[in-house]
Amino acid sequence: MLIRLLRTHLRRYSRQLWAVVALQLVGTMAALYLPSLNAGIIDEGIAKGDTPYILGAGGWMLVVTLLQIVCSVAAVWFGARTAMGFGRDVRSSVFHQVGRFSAREVNRFGAPSLITRNTNDVQQVQMLVLMSCTMLVSAPIMCVGGVIMALQEDVGLSWLMGVSVPVLVVAIGLVIIRMVPKFRLMQVRIDAVNRVLREQITGIRVVRAFVREPQETARFGVANTEVTDVATSAGRLQALIFPIVTLVLNVSSVAVLWFGAARIDAGEMQVGALTAFLAYLLQILMAVMMATFMAIMIPRASVCAERITEVLDTESSVAPAERAVTPAVRTGELVLNGAGFRYPGASAPVLCDVTFTASPGRTTAIIGSTGAGKTTLISMVPRLFDAAAGTVSVDGVDVREIDPEDLWSRIGLVPQKPFLFSGTVASNLRYGNPDATDDELWEALRVAQGEDFVRAMADGLDAPISQGGTNVSGGQRQRLAIARALVRRPEIYLFDDSFSALDLTTDAKLRAALKPVTAGSTVVIVAQRVSTIRDADQIVVLDGGVVVGIGRHDELLESCPTYVEIVESQLSVEVAA
Repeated sequence: MLIRLLRTHLRRYSRQLWAVVALQLVGTMAALYLPSLNAGIIDEGIAKGDTPYILGAGGWMLVVTLLQIVCSVAAVWFGARTAMGFGRDVRSSVFHQVGRFSAREVNRFGAPSLITRNTNDVQQVQMLVLMSCTMLVSAPIMCVGGVIMALQEDVGLSWLMGVSVPVLVVAIGLVIIRMVPKFRLMQVRIDAVNRVLREQITGIRVVRAFVREPQETARFGVANTEVTDVATSAGRLQALIFPIVTLVLNVSSVAVLWFGAARIDAGEMQVGALTAFLAYLLQILMAVMMATFMAIMIPRASVCAERITEVLDTESSVAPAERAVTPAVRTGELVLNGAGFRYPGASAPVLCDVTFTASPGRTTAIIGSTGAGKTTLISMVPRLFDAAAGTVSVDGVDVREIDPEDLWSRIGLVPQKPFLFSGTVASNLRYGNPDATDDELWEALRVAQGEDFVRAMADGLDAPISQGGTNVSGGQRQRLAIARALVRRPEIYLFDDSFSALDLTTDAKLRAALKPVTAGSTVVIVAQRVSTIRDADQIVVLDGGVVVGIGRHDELLESCPTYVEIVESQLSVEVAA
């Protein structure tokens, strides 16, 4: 998965990568040439007292060092730009893929896991790319070049390389093998911490209302401790690597000096050659150390790449049609014919054989007990879910055959839990229509019964709205969400229990103001209160996912026992209100 992810998203940076390879090659060769020059200064200059040779070779060393510095800096610059661009592209791909998901895929992964995958996971792979450009590319060049240069200095000590390098590789390899499962577990537990923290922040009012702070603190402590334990365990293993590398480097250095001294004493080697050989051996071992350091990052990056690829490879259950059909008219007629839906893993369908028609210029209300499938039914119209059976049609065309953008442009949805984005009142309302004028925004607010409280704000339409609309009340949030849908002026209005936070007086005023605005549109209202939908042109009664009655309020009171039960259960409450 890691190789596939890198190959896919690094293809556009091939020129920069080749530049990194070329620069690292030149810089590494320059670094390998320096010990040879130093050996010449010792053997030919210092030993023979040849000052001009020393000055000439020293000047050449300065030139080679400058070349190495320039190439190294340039390689890091290209590598950093490549890594940052790679991270940007992967995050963008994940973001757009998640944007195509239906509610089913989002629920499957969970919001905390999707956030982790698009932040922490991408960052791990991005860091691998950066370190590869700065360290991994030069490591094999350093190893191969170091071996060649060391053999040129003295073949008799080459057996030390044959011992030191394998010992270092095997020792580090054993440590890394034990680290892989711990990195895999770490990412899962990071998901758990994000999930618990997100739940606690979102539900802070519930936590405080039920005085559950100690229990929630303990729950977060458990998740936090689990991450700490696995991170500490992986850290202990990682801490072994540098002592192992240091031990091998020092023992190898002592061995080179020990056996090299004997060769010098026997006249088989010069002091400068021994110094150069030692430098090359250390360079080789340092290259191996860099490669092993990269090997530490690869397991975790591989786990992260699997998680990222899982998101990118997941196809939405709500796929656009291969050949989209554009309805010939834009009246907004909505027809459900035998529509049914079952959630994955559920023992029974949520909706079964739902059939009715919502016509333009008429208000269709949907009512039923909790769990009757009202929100699921509404969700099938904009294709948040696709019907598992039957059809949902808009203007005579199955919604699965309409281009998603075209379908959504026909619908104004006010969800059960209205969400406002951080920004201003105006920016939130213009989600419905980016080109709407201020006058159109005020008109929408007037209809939604939100004009008074917005004008009371210090900045009016430019008043700030925090993320989720937490700085306004639930009723104000609902009215702003309704105004946002009105700004769009769609053919179909879907109100999913959008009046629940309003008092009866405001509810009645809002419905009265809606009638002239939505006169030519199809209006579908999901409601719990009978007072909200009693004047609807058509009321659909759901019970256990099945339509048990369709008609006007008076008709259902005579023909639908389920509707009568709902009315009787609310009658005393409404009278009291």
